[in-house]
Amino acid sequence: MQKNYWLMKTEPTVFSFDDLKAKPEATDHWEGVRNYQARNYMREMKKGDLALFYHSNCELPGIVGIAEIVRTSYPDHTSWDKSSRYYDPKSTPQNPRWFMVDVRWKKQFENIISLTQLKDIPALQQMKVLQKGQRLSVMPVTQDEFKKVLKLAGTTYSRKT
Repeated sequence: MQKNYWLMKTEPTVFSFDDLKAKPEATDHWEGVRNYQARNYMREMKKGDLALFYHSNCELPGIVGIAEIVRTSYPDHTSWDKSSRYYDPKSTPQNPRWFMVDVRWKKQFENIISLTQLKDIPALQQMKVLQKGQRLSVMPVTQDEFKKVLKLAGTTYSRKT
């Protein structure tokens, strides 16, 4: 089965890579996505896919590590919870509008691969996160882009890592 690659953006003051690592089994659900295109990307995610974990809206935005998709998409229950900031009255358990996946912390980069660094690499210019107007919290990454980011980070990744 072919593995897909993704980039998942979060604000570190809301949920950081360290927060993910601190969860039981370094695993948590990725809830709160309220953009249809990002939701559709999440619905494409498969167990075993890898994601670049990106910190946004912070002093040094960039890729901080690797996470693995460990559970395929399922309804985002926070959309039914009236006390949740992610509540959506149009989403119900019978007709869910929003979905989430479970992700597991896999590897932290020694140094952040900053947005500026990414922009300076000609071979990464087609990467969605670098495209004007791309503000999605979840987006696909090609295998080649994934490998180039690992090279920038001075690391490799295998299932055993």
